[in-house]
Amino acid sequence: MVGRCGAAVPCRVMRYAIVLLALAGVVVSALALHVHDSTGVEPCDINSHWDCGTVNRSSYAVVPGILWHLRDARHPGAITGPAPRTGFPVALVGILGYAAIALFSLLRQRALTVVLAAGALGFALYLSNIEAHVLEVWCLYCVISQTLIALIFLLALVTLFIRPRTPRRADAV
Repeated sequence: MVGRCGAAVPCRVMRYAIVLLALAGVVVSALALHVHDSTGVEPCDINSHWDCGTVNRSSYAVVPGILWHLRDARHPGAITGPAPRTGFPVALVGILGYAAIALFSLLRQRALTVVLAAGALGFALYLSNIEAHVLEVWCLYCVISQTLIALIFLLALVTLFIRPRTPRRADAV
């Protein structure tokens, strides 16, 4: 059974919660982009297992590097040379993705918000796997971002199954 907005939590509250989480995601992604572009010691360089600089300066931190690794995994030995470490930063993909999620949530495009959030969650899970099993180093900003996108996806999924409240007619008895 599909619930109605307004019974416990108004749709507006859910929509604004998604927007606030997405804006927090923009901030966290901007901090990760700053780490990607800087050369100094980062505030999230905690120990050998938590180092944002190692993660955000790896070949997995740029889209061409990820594509290189995916091709190399599919066709081992077919690609020569090192993976690229320059190109479109993944943190910038995060900024644009979170901004799109916030925009579509504000525009009440619930299905599109769920689709974007699902794609972002899948990408975040892929990157988590890279951090855990390939780099063996975690980025604090990335973990915060992964938590935010998981919450956004869950909220967006819930709002998808909630019908918006229809205005009552004055002449209805």
